[in-house]
Amino acid sequence: MSVQRVFLVRHGETDWSLSGQHTGTTDIPLTENGRTLSRHLVPILAKVRFARIFTSPLQRARETCDLAGLGERAEIDHDLLEWNYGDYEGLTSQEIHAKAPGWLLFRDGCPGGENPEDVGRRVDAVIERVRAVQGHVALFAHGHVFRVFGARWISLPAAAGCHLLLDTATLCVLSYYRGIPAIKRWNTPVAAEEIQLTSPLPSRSSSAVQER
Repeated sequence: MSVQRVFLVRHGETDWSLSGQHTGTTDIPLTENGRTLSRHLVPILAKVRFARIFTSPLQRARETCDLAGLGERAEIDHDLLEWNYGDYEGLTSQEIHAKAPGWLLFRDGCPGGENPEDVGRRVDAVIERVRAVQGHVALFAHGHVFRVFGARWISLPAAAGCHLLLDTATLCVLSYYRGIPAIKRWNTPVAAEEIQLTSPLPSRSSSAVQER
């Protein structure tokens, strides 16, 4: 059997991703542009035979999964929910820094919400389930939870997610190098006309808004 690949699909654009507001449990839809970009996933993901497909229960992730053509097979996984930002939900980084100068999500967490270790525990549970699957897996979820996922996949602490920038409507691929968990691709835009899954692809840089 081929080496397992795990496809992380960050949902498409929303009004709050455009404005830079922290969107955790607030259940908002994709923008029309977000829907358009999500449809670009259809020919990309159709090339892969997935054994299991999991999605966050939030509509922006579920809608991306549906538009990518995998909604009928998707299983809801509540551990893929975005970071619970607590008191900082809906605020921009600038607004948060006005209240808490020097604040860093991956170090400090959120009052009334989750800290990095909380999110790390959720992610570890998903990783355990994914690694038990015989075959390729697709996950549809959110930027900050996926940044923690990338870090934990390669045995780094959850806080190391601060080093992994991730835009909306992007595809990441995790796999193994000689049995060692590895990152094959990161932050690849799905807007590319054709993504060759067997060759390297350039990543785009993150915008200031999307970095949050």
